[in-house]
Amino acid sequence: MRAVFAAAAVCLTALPVTSAAQEKLAPCLACHGDKGQSAAPEVPSLGAQPKDYLLTQIYLFREKMRKVEVMNEMTKGLTDDDLRAMSEALAKLPAPAPVSDAGDAGRVERAKALVAAHRCNFCHAPTFAGQDQVPRLAAQREDYLLKSLRAYKSAERPGYDPAMASVVEPLKDQDFADLAYYLARQR
Repeated sequence: MRAVFAAAAVCLTALPVTSAAQEKLAPCLACHGDKGQSAAPEVPSLGAQPKDYLLTQIYLFREKMRKVEVMNEMTKGLTDDDLRAMSEALAKLPAPAPVSDAGDAGRVERAKALVAAHRCNFCHAPTFAGQDQVPRLAAQREDYLLKSLRAYKSAERPGYDPAMASVVEPLKDQDFADLAYYLARQR
């Protein structure tokens, strides 16, 4: 994984965002939303994700270290400069709006207890805005969060940080559902 981080860091030292990079974003925004706010089931919102996290994910897709066929195809042929410019542009898009209802108090309390017990707010930040290589969870699509947590547990989606595997290992599916429910309602 050090090689992944080293390669991603090299991408960060390139040129500013160009119109060509913006053009390369068009297919991304077709699925992830024109302002990085996804309306598509199980497709994440990318607006306000940390640029380093985005860069790493796009790199993993390009190198087929993270396998999602459509993403592997979309990133094929992108240069390191393209990856860097795209991640910076996506990070500048507005954060998604949280689910508007206050939510079921019981589910929210169960999720808060899980967050405290598993220290989710340590890596993902107290506001769940993410940081550095760690994704933003606040106001992310509930269905996508649930899908991701399940995929981490089943090892379908290996994390580049082994901490995620150890965090999700003892959790049950209802825990995932409560966490996704809660996080989708966070600002």
